[in-house]
Amino acid sequence: MGDDSLITPLLASGEEDVADLDLDQDTQDIQHILTTLRSHLGMDVAFISEFVDGRRLIRYVDSRRQAAAMQPGDSHTLPESYCHYISTGELAGIVPNTAENPLTRHMAVTGELNIANYIGVPIRLPDGSLYGSFCCFDHQTGADLDQRDLALLRAFADFAGRLINKQEEQQNRGRRIKESVLTLIEGRRLTTLFQPIFHMTERKVVGFEALTRFHSEPYRSPDSWFADAQRVGLGLELEKLAVESALEAARAIPAPLYVSLNVSPAHLLKDNFLACLSNWPPQRTLLEVTEHARIADYQALRAALAPLREKGVQIAVDDAGAGYASFQHVLELSADTIKLDLSLIRDIHTDRARQALAAALIRFAEVINARVIAEGVESETELDTLRRLGVEKVQGYFIGKPLQLEEALRLAGLD
Repeated sequence: MGDDSLITPLLASGEEDVADLDLDQDTQDIQHILTTLRSHLGMDVAFISEFVDGRRLIRYVDSRRQAAAMQPGDSHTLPESYCHYISTGELAGIVPNTAENPLTRHMAVTGELNIANYIGVPIRLPDGSLYGSFCCFDHQTGADLDQRDLALLRAFADFAGRLINKQEEQQNRGRRIKESVLTLIEGRRLTTLFQPIFHMTERKVVGFEALTRFHSEPYRSPDSWFADAQRVGLGLELEKLAVESALEAARAIPAPLYVSLNVSPAHLLKDNFLACLSNWPPQRTLLEVTEHARIADYQALRAALAPLREKGVQIAVDDAGAGYASFQHVLELSADTIKLDLSLIRDIHTDRARQALAAALIRFAEVINARVIAEGVESETELDTLRRLGVEKVQGYFIGKPLQLEEALRLAGLD
């Protein structure tokens, strides 16, 4: 399938934002920092706040007790918080007894949160800008805090600032990616090309694989666009648009030729795919489920495929031979077609190991009454080897490049 794939693999259990996975790890690291420092200092509460539009917003909290008076999302105006005065230098980093300090003893937050002693430092991002504060407090006086504790807190605050900055950069990058993908979807800035699938025994084109191309400057591969869409939670929307556009473009393909579509498990599980086929004959549809896609629940996927199969849709396992899951996918999904991956076909005429693996897959397909398509055929010697091994259907640049439908039909002698 390679860069020509219509759909990038998605997780069968649903789209999972890769950037969010990184953010989750950073969040866990920051939370671990809070827990470690609070325990080391023997304090009741540790927290990180952000200064936003004149307010102190609590982002992270760790407490000795499960039910803490302070929770993430709590907010005060800056002058109502110790954090503000720590950042301006008006309050010392260590306040051993808040009831005796001329500034803190009159502040409402002292009583609201039962703050008896306190230690805090500003958090600055790597560029020097002020983010907020890293603070701890106790409900009783008597904590023996000194300058070494303050230095340790500053070191932890510096580390936290770097993690927070990394999070913000990832979030900003995610926003930019989401905007570009939304622009692509809303503007329908894509087109469909068609690559012929040739039957060597019948010596004719029997179908076309639909391949999406995106209009963007600079050019980016389809895989990159689908990966970005998945990363920001728009994978399903982009995939649906690609399938819809492919079927619209395929209307001129004459019967009985079929169209092959790469569809992710997530799309099949989350959406009524039959609705996509309302203007296209289901019996002239081959759905390719990539071998690379991790399928968490085969039973659910089989249930989703059942109504499609009842209408005549055929199921293919794509990229067979490229990874560990080929045989499991074929068995679990009762594949009608097995597509041999281009990495297996490349230079197969010179490689006995590739020939042996291809032969095994071909024999396996015969036993389960499945058809085989070899993709990525780029030379006559590869074609001859595949014919000798028993492959009947092939596609690749040697057969025909992905083309606009009118050109593809002309190449196939169907114009």
